[in-house]
Amino acid sequence: MVSLTDHHPLIQVRGVGKTFGRGRAAVEALRDVTFAVQEGEFVSLVGPSGCGKSTLLRLLAGITDWDRGSVRLRGEDPRATRLPVGMVFQSPVLLPWRTVVQNVLLPLEIAGLNHRAHEGRARELVASVGLAGFEERRPYPLSGGMEQRVALCRALVNDPILLLADEPFGALDAMTRDRLNLELQRIWMATPKTVVFVTHSIPEAVFLSDRVVVMTGRPGHVFRVVAVGLPRPRELAVQDVPEFGRYTGEVREALEAACRP
Repeated sequence: MVSLTDHHPLIQVRGVGKTFGRGRAAVEALRDVTFAVQEGEFVSLVGPSGCGKSTLLRLLAGITDWDRGSVRLRGEDPRATRLPVGMVFQSPVLLPWRTVVQNVLLPLEIAGLNHRAHEGRARELVASVGLAGFEERRPYPLSGGMEQRVALCRALVNDPILLLADEPFGALDAMTRDRLNLELQRIWMATPKTVVFVTHSIPEAVFLSDRVVVMTGRPGHVFRVVAVGLPRPRELAVQDVPEFGRYTGEVREALEAACRP
C-alpha cells in the first residue's frame, strides 16, 4: 500500500473498499485504497481496465457510496459537501435539443441556481476553448473534439475547486487529443484547480500530471506513485526529450509490475 498523505490535502482517501453485488455475483472493485491530493495538484490515475479508476472518481464526486474506509474533500464527506465539483465523462453527453450555451448551463439549472446569472461566464468559457460563434448552435454539427470542449466548459461553469475527468479524450484522434491536452493544461494553470484525471495513455498522464498514480488490477489499489518533475507550461515537444521518456518508462514499468499475477 502506498500512502500519499500530507497535512492539509484537498482529497484524503483512506483504506477505501468498494464491492458491487452480493454473494457469488459480488465484484470487489476497490480494496484498501489510500492516497491524498493536495490543493492545486494535477494527478492522473492509470491502471488496467476494470481496476476501479472510474469507480474511484464517482466516490470523489459523491455519486457512489463506498463500503469501507473514508473519503474526504477538505475534511467533508463528498456525498454531503456543498463544495463545487465538476466532472467530465468519456462521452460528452450533450442534449441535442439544447444550444451549446444551454448545455454548458445545465448543471446550474439542475441545481436550482439562477443559471441566467451565469450566462456571461458560460459564454466566456465557450470562447476560451475556441468555440466563439458556436454559442447558439446545437450539438449535431460539432465534431467530437468540439463536443468534448463543450463538456469541459459545462464541468467548469460552477467554478469547481475539483475537476474530475474520466478518460475525456480517449475516443478522439491523436491530433485533437493533443490540442485538448494543451487546452486543459492552459485552463488548469490559468484558474488554479485540483484535477484528478483518468487515462489509459501513459504519455498523456505524464504530459499533464504532477503525479501519476498507478493502480493494480481488480480489486484496484494504489501500487506506485510517480512524481513528474517536468517544468510547466509543457509544450508537445517535451514528449521528444529524454526526461519525458524516462518518466513514461517508469510509469510503464510500474504498470507492468502492478498487472503481474
